[in-house]
Amino acid sequence: MIALGLGLVVVLAAVPLLADRIKAASGGVSARFTTARADTAAGAAAAGADTRGRDVLTYRVQVEEGTGLDAEHEARTVHEVLTDPRGWTADGEVAFVPSDSAAADLSVKIATPATVDLLCGRAGLDTGGEVNCRVDNDVVVNLKRWTSGSPQFPGPIEEYRALIVNHEVGHRLGRGHETCPRAGAPAPVMMQQIKGLEGCVANAWPYDADGRYMGGPPVP
Repeated sequence: MIALGLGLVVVLAAVPLLADRIKAASGGVSARFTTARADTAAGAAAAGADTRGRDVLTYRVQVEEGTGLDAEHEARTVHEVLTDPRGWTADGEVAFVPSDSAAADLSVKIATPATVDLLCGRAGLDTGGEVNCRVDNDVVVNLKRWTSGSPQFPGPIEEYRALIVNHEVGHRLGRGHETCPRAGAPAPVMMQQIKGLEGCVANAWPYDADGRYMGGPPVP
């Protein structure tokens, strides 16, 4: 599914794991996350990559313990999305570099619906046990969506995971919600596709294979 190109600079997050205990919300509720660690070789490769002219964002991938997911595997999935030539790096403006530090610019957290509700609820967002959110530097991914997809998205689960990452990372990059531009067009990745496609065709990527942005009118 993934082809490197267009000057992409992301390198693979490494496989060793470490545990992070975080407070999921006020009120004493906590969740334990495992973080995929970027090893020395990956860090050296990132340091030597050509990031000239790009804004560099470091990112880490975390998986809530007890979900049955492997942090190494999920980090590879996130890596593939962030390095895909149809992703956010296609415009030449941004580069993503893996990190295992709490000071990373972006954290992708895959968590149970209950933990997602708590993390997102801190920002006043109602995820209702069903959807994902972005809070400050955290992309909070609902385990239910990550493993089951969406009835509005007929493609393979791997593509839906790409939609999750691209949509929420898009918010981190300052993108707002968009709507369907016309019937039969690819749904913008910044569209809330889980709520309906409005005549558009399900789509997981911000750019097409020719580097054209597949956007739509902004949501008022």
